[in-house]
Amino acid sequence: MVVPCLLVLSYAFFMRGVWGGIDYTFTLENFARVADPLYAKIFLNSARIALTTTLIAILIAYPAAYAISRAPRLRQPILLFFAVLPFWSNYLIRTYAWIVLLNREGLINNLLRAMGYTGEPLSLLYTEAAVITGLVYNYLPFVILAIYSTLSRLNPELMEASRDLGAGPIRTFWRVTLPLTMPGVAAGGVFVFVLSIGNFVTPALLGGGRFQMVGNLVYDQFLTANDWPFGAALGMALIATMIVLLFAQARATAHASGERKGATA
Repeated sequence: MVVPCLLVLSYAFFMRGVWGGIDYTFTLENFARVADPLYAKIFLNSARIALTTTLIAILIAYPAAYAISRAPRLRQPILLFFAVLPFWSNYLIRTYAWIVLLNREGLINNLLRAMGYTGEPLSLLYTEAAVITGLVYNYLPFVILAIYSTLSRLNPELMEASRDLGAGPIRTFWRVTLPLTMPGVAAGGVFVFVLSIGNFVTPALLGGGRFQMVGNLVYDQFLTANDWPFGAALGMALIATMIVLLFAQARATAHASGERKGATA
């Protein structure tokens, strides 16, 4: 893993060759181009889509993980199996399945017609909503597992103590359960955000090329524009973003662990 990253990093410090490829002349121009308003806008748009995907995934995953953790212990492995079942199929197959569902002659529009809808078929495919839906679907199991991991380790005596002190179920959840499970929420959220912002398959298939994300930009620089040094600089910007987020998530986990020890002391 380290060697490919170092190789890509080294490419970012050279110039693009006249006919493509690499001219081994040292330059920092590629990093300056990353800050160009055109590419910065793509970065910000990718971050917005990735953040929306992350928030939706957490909002769906938390109740699911909570329900699994509160189920009888013998049923929990079965419920977790169904939660990760989509991973048993290929990522491309799962994404193409959404094309079948969302196109103008797909299952959703056919259901609407069967329910009496007589207007024009809805244009669900090749929209930003379709891209976000595909990303949420593909990464949701990771968030469920991360949150379930913290919920299953939560000491039930803390909730019992909260109830004994007069707090209702809602207050116990907001003041005890949610703060103590934030490490799982943060881990799952960072995971989804990092994978979403660098994704290029889902935007290409479900966005129809209408939504340029930074992952597509890196892909195009390497395989279409043949500008490897600039593609490498963009890739390094993505890796730097991932490192910053992982560092923030590690700090949040350490902070929450300190609070948990304080609560159980």
